[in-house]
Amino acid sequence: MVCVETLSVLWKIMKNQSFVTEFVLLGFSQNPDVQKIVFVIFLFVYIGTICSNLLIVASIISNPTLVGSPMYFFLVFLSFLDACIISVICPKMIIDCLYEKKTISYGGCMMQIFAQHFFSGAEVIVLTSMAYDRYVAICKPLHYTSIMNPRLCGILIGVAWAGGFLHSIIQILFTVQLPFCGSNVIDHFICELYPLLKLACTDTYGFGLMIAANSGFFCILIFFMLLVSYGVILFSLRNHSTEGQKKALSTCSTHVAVVVLFFLPCIFEYARPPVSFSFDKIVEIFYTILTPLLNPLIYAFRNKEVKNAISKLCSRLMIVSVEK
Repeated sequence: MVCVETLSVLWKIMKNQSFVTEFVLLGFSQNPDVQKIVFVIFLFVYIGTICSNLLIVASIISNPTLVGSPMYFFLVFLSFLDACIISVICPKMIIDCLYEKKTISYGGCMMQIFAQHFFSGAEVIVLTSMAYDRYVAICKPLHYTSIMNPRLCGILIGVAWAGGFLHSIIQILFTVQLPFCGSNVIDHFICELYPLLKLACTDTYGFGLMIAANSGFFCILIFFMLLVSYGVILFSLRNHSTEGQKKALSTCSTHVAVVVLFFLPCIFEYARPPVSFSFDKIVEIFYTILTPLLNPLIYAFRNKEVKNAISKLCSRLMIVSVEK
């Protein structure tokens, strides 16, 4: 009921504040040949990302041993969020490559901004939870089971959803109050905040600072916390055996790789003055499209237990299809 009332209020604000009913997206290029190449590349990227992430989700959920482990419990949610993030961006972008004029309605633009920040905000907290899980497993192995219990894991996932919603609702509440009464051309392939600010018929300096605080500072703070946690983990490894050090370093290196791929582009995109650069589109691709594609390769397909779970799931599916 609260969500319905919130959406109703947002819709009224949107109707009152904007004279623009749709936006025109310039995409990557106006060259038809380039658009065809972009269409083929990102179609395969999208299909590969969705299939790999959902395969990981299905394989872990179908394996009682893995789904009961906090590390794989968080990995399920990470893979699900990756599939959601790329689904907010890619389908619209792929379809737009088939048209000369790429448009998105005002409401669709606001929903895209909300969904992108909702799922990205939730993923930031899930990555933080995974880092904490690795810290407890390596630094406090004797207390791991008691600390990382199912109740705490459930709370952390609840915090991720709530944090993502709070982050995105703050963004959208400010965005829908901006009046758009002039140009409606966005120099981007999605509805993004900074390019959108350039179209507003008002002074957006304060709003730009809000974006930097709500998104940029948030990313910097979490990134710094993650770096500190991995620093503590590496420092504690000096007391472990050589075999234990190799195993811990292998696990942590995958986490660090994902964190760097996600956070550095995010920090560059939002923790800066409200200006747009020509290479913003490339930066956006890194954390909205490439990171969801690479996460399964970094986290799961290098993991022996996950690969075994995938093999078992595929074997069961083949047996069922043969029996039919």
